[in-house]
Amino acid sequence: MTAASAVEAVFRIESARIIAGVTRIVRDVGIAEEIAQDALVAALEQWPESGVPDRPGAWLMATAKHRAIDLVRRKETYARKLAEVGRTLEDAPPPAEPSEADDIDDDLLRLIFTACHPVLSTDARIALTLRLLGGLTTDEIARAFLAAEPTIAQRVVRAKRSLAKAGAAFEVPYGPDRAERLGSVLEVIYLVFNEGYSATAGDDWLRPALCEDALRLARVLAGLMPKEAEVHGLVALLEIQASRTVARTGADGTPVLLADQNRTRWDQLLIRRGFAALARANAAGGAPGPYTLQAAIAACHARAVRYPDTDWRTIATLYARLAALVPSPVIELNRAVAISMADGPEAGLARVDALASEPALKDYHLLPSVRGDLLARLGRTTEARAEFERAASLTRNERERTLLRARAAGTD
Repeated sequence: MTAASAVEAVFRIESARIIAGVTRIVRDVGIAEEIAQDALVAALEQWPESGVPDRPGAWLMATAKHRAIDLVRRKETYARKLAEVGRTLEDAPPPAEPSEADDIDDDLLRLIFTACHPVLSTDARIALTLRLLGGLTTDEIARAFLAAEPTIAQRVVRAKRSLAKAGAAFEVPYGPDRAERLGSVLEVIYLVFNEGYSATAGDDWLRPALCEDALRLARVLAGLMPKEAEVHGLVALLEIQASRTVARTGADGTPVLLADQNRTRWDQLLIRRGFAALARANAAGGAPGPYTLQAAIAACHARAVRYPDTDWRTIATLYARLAALVPSPVIELNRAVAISMADGPEAGLARVDALASEPALKDYHLLPSVRGDLLARLGRTTEARAEFERAASLTRNERERTLLRARAAGTD
């Protein structure tokens, strides 16, 4: 490995911790990211000459913190912040080693909550989280979400400015504020994973890199907040869902429906990790939250050796509990599918038809897709074909559109 490739690899792994550590000093994530980039440039300049350090992450952290301290010293407006850093920093050389692991972990936790501050829109939280914590470039984020790179760049810049303007504290909130912010953090990770798991638009149905980034962030959060049941619930859900990735598409990228997947291709290690995380969520006590309930549903699928072995009645019950906790027509649609498998397509179709007037499902392609499937199972092929064609017209994902058109043709 060349020095340049070593710098890139190490920075990709360590950037979030470096930005978090520097933010504690300068109290501004935008400035912290710039200083982290300065440390990266320093490594690119020095490592080819001096060689890669024995502890490259520690070198980058020390360099970034030294530059942060210098910045605080130079600007009189930062005098108060310098005092907060401590008198010991005034005459101290840059640290040769990073701070203690607990301090770094605390800083990383603060950075996660800062990136998901309520002053930011959901789109801004996603972009900033992937930038600061996922280590993705603006180009990578833009390609992942099929957005223009300047749009993503502006979104990230505006997010940093909004945090600075709002005087967002670099801290982990407590009490009700913490519960509210944790929900936002979990939602962002969940949305990133879902976009990778079933891409909203574009030529690819899956974007595995996004799933991997979301799963990594969820695992980090679980390590930082081991007593939070819903954090483990989210990890469990993502681990089990990710276990199916390889089986969800054919060799040419064509989507493979759950009923048709080769379950021997499901990743058993990820399933075991998911079960372990679900056990931790349940052991934390209290009533299961929405992510834990969704993980329990995913676990039902994972336990079934064959599709016909699926415990649909339990899944329907879990969806009922989930709907009571977080009412949603999409959850009710999923519940209708489970009921159709447990009690027959007529029972499911009655529930789907009851959802037809829901405004939130007006342009939701999975509503006619599910209805088409139920009609096909009832032998009402002409109606089923029309529903599949309508679903194909609503989706923005090319792979999914092809699948739905094939299902429409298959009802002849």
